[in-house]
Amino acid sequence: MNSVDKGLGTWGSDPKDGLETKQLTQDDDTDEVEIAIDNTAFMDEFFSEIEETRLNIDKISEHVEEAKKLYSIILSAPIPEPKTKDDLEQLTTEIKKRANNVRNKLKSMEKHIEEDEVRSSADLRIRKSQHSVLSRKFVEVMTKYNEAQVDFRERSKGRIQRQLEITGKKTTDEELEEMLESGNPAIFTSGIIDSQISKQALSEIEGRHKDIVRLESSIKELHDMFMDIAMLVENQGEMLDNIELNVMHTVDHVEKARDETKKAVKYKSQARKVRLSYLSPSENGVRFVCCLSLFLSPLSLPVFLLLPPLAPGEREP
Repeated sequence: MNSVDKGLGTWGSDPKDGLETKQLTQDDDTDEVEIAIDNTAFMDEFFSEIEETRLNIDKISEHVEEAKKLYSIILSAPIPEPKTKDDLEQLTTEIKKRANNVRNKLKSMEKHIEEDEVRSSADLRIRKSQHSVLSRKFVEVMTKYNEAQVDFRERSKGRIQRQLEITGKKTTDEELEEMLESGNPAIFTSGIIDSQISKQALSEIEGRHKDIVRLESSIKELHDMFMDIAMLVENQGEMLDNIELNVMHTVDHVEKARDETKKAVKYKSQARKVRLSYLSPSENGVRFVCCLSLFLSPLSLPVFLLLPPLAPGEREP
């Protein structure tokens, strides 16, 4: 990669304007141009947070899949092994810990984005897009976790109901919910102990009742956090669903921007000032004009215009 100082030179905004100075570099083989922004330290820190948050979300997703397997094991055994329940408890704690960490990171990013909302820049659009992607992914993972918890609760409740039916004690869903809300399974079991209910059946009823009570406690703890992030995603409105969609539209934006860029070159007084760099008029008999497009969204890309050589005595516009 060669510095543009050798050909196109260096351009940037006036430091007194408080804007970042930018430099162009060009690849001799591919004619690709990249824009380097002096604010790289801040963006490096931002992308580091993005990567950390993404890894946490991926880890939560893995834990959710492990929890679903443990749910199935617990439901398939009349009396689940204590270790299985301990493993599930540890997973639940880890999920809550990581989920809170992700929520706090996303909220912090959102706050910084809102503070910088007054100024429109390429890095701000990147931060918004990355934040949107992570927020939606987080909600997706936590929704799957919530669905797994609700499914486990319903199936556990079904096991309790079947055990009660074996003893001749039929219950409705409303009655079961009443028992669960009271936190006291003796509401039903006390009246049927004399009905020759086996100790194993009674133990299963009480054990599954405890499972549901613990589960509901976890659901309540995660509820506020989940709703907080869900509302954040909803409030993002028409933001892009993912970065890939962003890239897909870039070509269209470039085509539409060319006409606007020509106007920007002709009527510089109507747009923000940028420094232009030219190749020598004698080189290949043509001039290349590079100008920062002020109209591209969501990615700011440089646009190159091919102009005819200068006539004798003609001055640059």
